[in-house]
Amino acid sequence: MPVSEPLRLTCQSPSFEPASGRLTLRWTLERSGAEQRLEERFEFGPCEAPNGPRRAAFEAAVRMLHRIAGVSYWKVACRGTLSLEGRMPGADEAALLTAVYRDGLAELAWRNDLDAPWWPEFPVTPGTASPASALGLAERVLVPMGGGKDSLVALERVRAAGLPFETVQVGGAALIPRVAERTGVPHHVIGRRLDPALRALNAAGALNGHVPITAINAAALAVAAVLRDFRFVAFANERSADSPTLEVGGRAVNHQWAKSLAFEAAFDDWLQRHVAADLRVFSLLRRDRELGITREFAALERYHDVFSSCNRNFHLDGPRTDRWCGVCPKCRFVFLALAPFLPPARMRAIFGRDLLADPDAVAGFAELLELDGHRPFECVGEADEARAAARALAADPQWRAHPVVEALDARLGELEVPSLAALCRPEGPDRIPEPFGALATG
Repeated sequence: MPVSEPLRLTCQSPSFEPASGRLTLRWTLERSGAEQRLEERFEFGPCEAPNGPRRAAFEAAVRMLHRIAGVSYWKVACRGTLSLEGRMPGADEAALLTAVYRDGLAELAWRNDLDAPWWPEFPVTPGTASPASALGLAERVLVPMGGGKDSLVALERVRAAGLPFETVQVGGAALIPRVAERTGVPHHVIGRRLDPALRALNAAGALNGHVPITAINAAALAVAAVLRDFRFVAFANERSADSPTLEVGGRAVNHQWAKSLAFEAAFDDWLQRHVAADLRVFSLLRRDRELGITREFAALERYHDVFSSCNRNFHLDGPRTDRWCGVCPKCRFVFLALAPFLPPARMRAIFGRDLLADPDAVAGFAELLELDGHRPFECVGEADEARAAARALAADPQWRAHPVVEALDARLGELEVPSLAALCRPEGPDRIPEPFGALATG
């Protein structure tokens, strides 16, 4: 399929089967007069059919999931028209969807040298619906699990809050249930199956690249919260996610946009207005940088032998490593950020090797410090955090003779670097609701 060929993508009526918990989202993709039907499935598990006000809330949440999930199919061309069925968006929904398709696909657009606009238009329909009322959702918390340090730190803060909570994942990554089992609380798996035709479209020349997966997951978990009676969905998206990977022509390109406060605020506000006034989807780590999180995680020793933040564990066709590949930007950043708080022997036990002892890894670590350009398009912390960690390690007798530490310290030279302690202090705005407010300081 030629990249320049526009498409028409139409969201069609979804279906839900309470007996199985299967939600089927449907689209029609048209190009050059040919029509292709697409289906994507989410498996929520058997449940009762929502009734009364909860049914209206469920249907509104499903509509939003359907429209956000469409980004995976829109991206095959990033031009054309996107048509919606059912209730049309009001101003707030149109703004939210525009941001998901514009900012959530900014990295893909940059990599493929696309001119604006690569996002569809969402016409605004004046709203007449009454604001959503409270559903009386149970004071329980769903904690999304990604298998890494962030979600485990958030989970232990939720545990400290004293509210009942359970863990959940979207997709079938095998590592996550093993980590979740260590938490000692019930764990749920929401299955997700993209239409197999997407792989064929990619092979035929469609655009491919990063999509705002956290936005899709947040929408799926809002559906789950209504179905399963949870008032809170507590993500573990950190302050560092607000920092763009680079800026091009005055426009931010942020690999982590779907983890940013901008998305969180818009989505959480929309849910309270249109789904349930008492439903909250927020990040418990919003005020924390990566260094503050790794400092806290260093004390959670019961998870050190099971967690992993390496993205090679989470491919759609299965894991491509045994916990840590040791060479990707995620592995290197987590090692660099955690090392100031743990001795070398403990770090070797976690990662299976000492990544800072490899002279051939210097260039990969240096990318994290943004000494020669922007940092990698990965979920890694800010350059100042990487620089502060490197400078702290250079002052630590346990670490300073490691080849990577010596090389990074030499390259930093006389550059002014923030202190580790300063970057570990929580600060900045958040959306953390009252039952968790005291936990926002770590």
